[in-house]
Amino acid sequence: MSEKFDVIVVGAGPAGTACAYTCAKAGLSVLLIERGEYPGSKNVMGGVLYRKQMEDIIPNFWKEAPLERPIIEQRFWMMDKESAVSFGYKGLEWGREPYNNFTVLRAKFDQWFAQKAVDAGALLINETVVTECLVENGKVVGVRTDRPDGDVFAHVVVLADGVNSLLSKQLGFHKEFRPDEVALTVMEVINLPKEKINDRFNLEDNQGCTIEIFGDSTKGNLGTAFLYTNKESLNIGVGTTLSSMMNAKLKPYDLLDYLKNHPMIKPLLLDGESMEYLAHLIPEGGFNSVPKVAGNGVVVVGDAAQLVNAIHREGSNMAMASGKMAGEAIIMATEENNFSESSLNRYREALYNSFIIKDLEKYKDATQTFENHPQYFKEYVPIMNQAVSKFFTVDGAPKKEKQKEIMKSITGKKGTFKVLQDIYRAWKAVK
Repeated sequence: MSEKFDVIVVGAGPAGTACAYTCAKAGLSVLLIERGEYPGSKNVMGGVLYRKQMEDIIPNFWKEAPLERPIIEQRFWMMDKESAVSFGYKGLEWGREPYNNFTVLRAKFDQWFAQKAVDAGALLINETVVTECLVENGKVVGVRTDRPDGDVFAHVVVLADGVNSLLSKQLGFHKEFRPDEVALTVMEVINLPKEKINDRFNLEDNQGCTIEIFGDSTKGNLGTAFLYTNKESLNIGVGTTLSSMMNAKLKPYDLLDYLKNHPMIKPLLLDGESMEYLAHLIPEGGFNSVPKVAGNGVVVVGDAAQLVNAIHREGSNMAMASGKMAGEAIIMATEENNFSESSLNRYREALYNSFIIKDLEKYKDATQTFENHPQYFKEYVPIMNQAVSKFFTVDGAPKKEKQKEIMKSITGKKGTFKVLQDIYRAWKAVK
């Protein structure tokens, strides 16, 4: 297998495949290496695909890709033990072509996307583990795989090997990530007839809904849960930072079972059939955790570059955009026959001028703020639920008195100054 390619891409997730497709379409020889049985077999995300970044790669992809439902409604729940304060947006315009975003099943979508890269000329090899990068005179010149005679060479190696990228760590691009920089998410796919999904979520056949859940879904720890509708199944999952999970002595699958049996969630899953369990690490460190992304003969994309916006739950769109940018930089480097860091830094410059880094920088202190101040999830979410319950309870008390009681319930235990301080701190973290 000691061949030489223009590009070797390690990892056939959204970032790696986007890069492989971009390069192959331009006529470069591309090897796409996937450690799983097939692309998508080891990839996990909640299941939302954003149209814009995918369409920048393959125009009108939604006409043929294996998508589940166009999302017409996004809900947010601040959940307590027996209640939830809900808000969101439902827009029928999102259900018309070319749509806004979609739910997907990664096992289906990733295979389709990887096949597009193959159709463009890339060579896909599955069930192959890259054990290290090959470095000569300070330049990455290829990779070593677990196959016999498994050294493969290329002008550029693209590292799309996920959040805990051992290859970029080997190159010294990042250190071991701290437990508060990564989250462990567990997810289950539950089969349910489309008629029941439509009825329970107030949808029609070609309409989808997402619910992002905060508060008691993680037992008050920093993290979120989600419930997404597919054609004939639901994706339900929950995740917290590793540090929160360790401090609270939480077991991930116990937390998922707790969520599934929550009185606000259980009726939505009734009569569903469990089909698949998945678990995955998600980068949560944001801007402050982004490693070096370009070197001599190598670039880093997607989760391996920590490109996830934890506040808005965006990851796959950033992965695909970064893969496309990396591919375009590699194409230019190939035209110049210059694969040095200074040449491949075009990718870094494009990345830092894009919405990706600008959004990550905007929220650069958010995760640490909420991690260090657990009252936002443990105290304020229950207080919010109690306040709304009190306000909407019709018991003969004047609304003005209710408002005073609500304010006392909010400020009574902590004091007005502490509450204002917490509000200002949270605003500053996300402004």
